[in-house]
Amino acid sequence: MALTGASDPSGEAEAGSREVPFLLRALQIALVVSLYWVTSISMVFLNKYLLASPSLQLDTPIFVTFYQCLVTVVLCKGLSALAICCPGTVDFPALRLDLRVARSVLPLSVVFIGMITFNNLCLKYVGVAFYNVGRSLTTVFNVLLTYLLLKQTTSFYALLTCGVIIGGFWLGVDQEGAEGTLSLLGTIFGVLASLCVSLNAIYTKKVLPAVDGSIWRLTFYNNVNACVLFLPLLLLLGELRTLWDFAQLGSAHFWGMMTLGGLFGFAIGYVAGLQIKFTSPLTHNVSGTAKACAQTVLAVLYYEETKSFLWWTSNLMVLGGSSAYTWVRGWEMKKVQEDPSPKEEEKSAVGV
Repeated sequence: MALTGASDPSGEAEAGSREVPFLLRALQIALVVSLYWVTSISMVFLNKYLLASPSLQLDTPIFVTFYQCLVTVVLCKGLSALAICCPGTVDFPALRLDLRVARSVLPLSVVFIGMITFNNLCLKYVGVAFYNVGRSLTTVFNVLLTYLLLKQTTSFYALLTCGVIIGGFWLGVDQEGAEGTLSLLGTIFGVLASLCVSLNAIYTKKVLPAVDGSIWRLTFYNNVNACVLFLPLLLLLGELRTLWDFAQLGSAHFWGMMTLGGLFGFAIGYVAGLQIKFTSPLTHNVSGTAKACAQTVLAVLYYEETKSFLWWTSNLMVLGGSSAYTWVRGWEMKKVQEDPSPKEEEKSAVGV
């Protein structure tokens, strides 16, 4: 039986009990977002060091990418073995190499190889500050390929945001050229990387059933395939000979940095998934845009660069257009969820 006046203390107690989980959740979100930012930004700066550092002087971008894929394969197998040997320690699927599955994943793996290779080649030839603008056309390619491959149209407002992104990209290229720092090759690699990122997102959905819907299994097979396909490229491009003549080949520091780059490459997939889990896909995209802004500012400060007003304007256009696209798509999805079938009712009324 409830006593008179007993509801007030219980209400306060319930409010207090609700307050603690909210604070804990807010702290969790802050930590996860910070982890994503630190991992992503550190990976970009470390890869820039490995790919184009004057002190390292190593011209083997394919080998750097190959080694990072190899580290990912080893980590996946290690975590899988740990999950089997010590159940409850880590939540990781059992991994066993099945050649039939590897063949099923192969078309996606080719796109995946293009994505990571062109990303690294873009970073090799352009500055970290321009890296975000150089790869900014991913959203535009998403819209284009969604229409060409999936026959899905995009709203007028979303297309307007894509126009802003394209304008920012062209202005950024123009300003890099005006400052004498434009790498045409690096810009082309950035455009190709954006195309491959879009293709990777589309084909991942088609291939996931082959790996029982497991992102980690897909990561494992993608990287196994990549390691195999990179080997003939290393021979054809002469990177193994370049690596053999590399002065720091026996340096523990060099291999430590290479392995750390592989660890960051593996970790970014985990922390990105973690950020989506604790927030939402929409918040993840907004966080990625804000991270890109912080990364650009850090790069300009770290490399002691001086940029023009129009150069900064191009970055703001790219970041603003990307944020606006994310907001528009989120708003459209919310609108569909709230009122899912007015058009279907109209069609049924006319017998379509």
